[in-house]
Amino acid sequence: QVQLVESGGGLVQAGGSLRLSCSASGSIFEINAMGWYRQAPGKQRGLVAMIGSRGSTNYADSVKGRFTISRDNGKNTVYLQMNSLKPEDTAVYYCNAVVRRRLGGTLAEYWGQGTQVTVSS
Repeated sequence: QVQLVESGGGLVQAGGSLRLSCSASGSIFEINAMGWYRQAPGKQRGLVAMIGSRGSTNYADSVKGRFTISRDNGKNTVYLQMNSLKPEDTAVYYCNAVVRRRLGGTLAEYWGQGTQVTVSS
């Protein structure tokens, strides 16, 4: 099995910063993409940022220029640096990883348990 453990959420004032971390562990041969999604109350879960195994990135338009995703392949860890936070960034943030558990195996998607980010105005 594969486990994703997130950390770094919390309460911050508008304009502040937070850094989320997510570490993957378990039966892992290789990790393809890693990323962050978020879900606000009453809304669907949506992509925040994604990073490929070679560092290519993709961001939601609403966070471009404010958030930066990065990863440490040696530690199977993905980070999300969030600057200039706004109240509308308030949500539960979920880590996502696309993992191959063995050589020649299929890719499967895994999720973390979520971490709350609250931005006060």
